[in-house]
Amino acid sequence: MTKDGGKQDKKAQQYGVTPQSVDFNDWYNEVVKKADLADNSPVAGAMVVRPYGSALWENIQRWLDDKFKATGHESLIFPTLIPMGFITKEADHVEGFAPELFTVNKIGTEELAEPYVMRPTSETIIGHMWSGWLNSYRDLPFLHYQWGSVFRAELRTKAFLRTSEFFWHEGHTAHADESEARGEVRQMLDIYHEFCRDVLALPVVRGEKTASERFAGAVATYSIEGMMRDGKALQSGTSHYLGQNFSKAFDVKFQTREQREEFAHTTSWAISSRIIGAIIMTHGDDFGLIMPPRIAPIQVVVIPVGRKDNFDQMVEEGEKLAAELRAQGVRVKVDKRDGVTNGFKYNDWELKGVPVRIELGPRDLESGVVVVKNRNGDEKETLPRAEAVGGMTARLDGIHDWLLERATSFMLEHTIPVDDFETFAAKIEDGNWVRAYHCGDADCEKSIKEATKATTRNVPLDDAEFFNDHGEGQCVKCARPSAYGKRVIFGRQY
Repeated sequence: MTKDGGKQDKKAQQYGVTPQSVDFNDWYNEVVKKADLADNSPVAGAMVVRPYGSALWENIQRWLDDKFKATGHESLIFPTLIPMGFITKEADHVEGFAPELFTVNKIGTEELAEPYVMRPTSETIIGHMWSGWLNSYRDLPFLHYQWGSVFRAELRTKAFLRTSEFFWHEGHTAHADESEARGEVRQMLDIYHEFCRDVLALPVVRGEKTASERFAGAVATYSIEGMMRDGKALQSGTSHYLGQNFSKAFDVKFQTREQREEFAHTTSWAISSRIIGAIIMTHGDDFGLIMPPRIAPIQVVVIPVGRKDNFDQMVEEGEKLAAELRAQGVRVKVDKRDGVTNGFKYNDWELKGVPVRIELGPRDLESGVVVVKNRNGDEKETLPRAEAVGGMTARLDGIHDWLLERATSFMLEHTIPVDDFETFAAKIEDGNWVRAYHCGDADCEKSIKEATKATTRNVPLDDAEFFNDHGEGQCVKCARPSAYGKRVIFGRQY
């Protein structure tokens, strides 16, 4: 997907990264490893997140955690192990997760009377605890969430996208009535949308999942879907209305104002570490990452340029420049590595996707200027030092806007409305999303997947930012009437 294939490929080879246009999968795996985000672990299917990747995840956690607390949610911590009996209490839930469960049968050499499972998600154990905590309508709503790991067996693993252990928050709330619970589900979906658009520069489509794509045990599942640079979809966050399914299974009931006993209406919602995969695959180019500035662990890297006899002095001057930028609220790193060429440093930081690079040499110091280069551009600028420092926040905002516009344009260009199955299959094969009418039948969805490897991503909400137009038509596969009053988004997924 590069415009100047020969030039781009040659430059990319210098970075040691397979160009996206040659093999997107290899490009992704190499970037994750060479940009020091994560590495393979000795545990099959699991990854080790390195400091640079961990810093990115911490920034994600920080923004979301502040938003959760601002909307009245409280954090708590639940154990990783869940009694097997809890999982089996909710029939749809156990059916949905059974193939993915890690089971603990022993403590030392002693067989357990009842096995534990490593939590695939925590609705069951949280429901169990709520049954003891909840007595009256005065106790509601319960607005809880936790950060941690979950465990789901994966046959084909890919760092951040599909690993046997991954990281996330999981929100769990209980409410007195359906209306309030559904309002919570929508509030969290909109928070995820805001986070993706305004912080990560990711355009996403808000919509409801079809019945066959719902979370196991949910009444309704809503998702945000993002398009990656290879045209595949990534489910980037979910919010579920669970109705009274889990509260009935775990006896989560309360006394109403009218002195009746009722079961609570519950929700759950999550964004996981797959969002890092979304950042990589939406914004990266043939040379590596492009970090969205508002979440980047390092927003600006300062590279002192000097000879052996004056390198220490230039490092000192670089630290002074970094202090000026930090006073503006910018996250800065000074590259103090000695014995490494400047060219290597430039390539290294471009691979890591740092939004802005500043070069500072003796002549620049004498002239009161610095050399500035944006990660998303090819040209360097020589600017007065004060102008470079004072304008940095606006520069970072400009990079954010550029990334969002580029990703949005790509998604719009590669999302095609179609009305016949032959065109549907061809557009999917070419790496697009397809918008098509569908009958809503699960068997019809299954036949589409078998024929094209495409699944329903979601049915866009009426007030979604993209693709929310109403219409009637015949199912693209079986010609029965549309079930949704609008086109459904189909695509191949990660």
